[in-house]
Amino acid sequence: MKQEYFVDGVGQIHFAGNMVRFDCVTLQPTADGQAPTPEPCFRVIMPPQGFLAAFNSMQQLIDKLVEAGVLRKNENAAQ
Repeated sequence: MKQEYFVDGVGQIHFAGNMVRFDCVTLQPTADGQAPTPEPCFRVIMPPQGFLAAFNSMQQLIDKLVEAGVLRKNENAAQ
């Protein structure tokens, strides 16, 4: 059986020790009812080649989501 992890996003991506490191975060509620704060939950570490392969896979998925109408391109982002 595969393990699954939920993350709200990536807090930081950095390159150290010849590896790409993704610090994943989850959003945690605050006691005073303010906006949730991101808290680190785990780190994914991969070699640059793995990072490039993952980036390529993500770009292909983004293209499919745009084609399906799930996402829209931000035309102002290039400006």
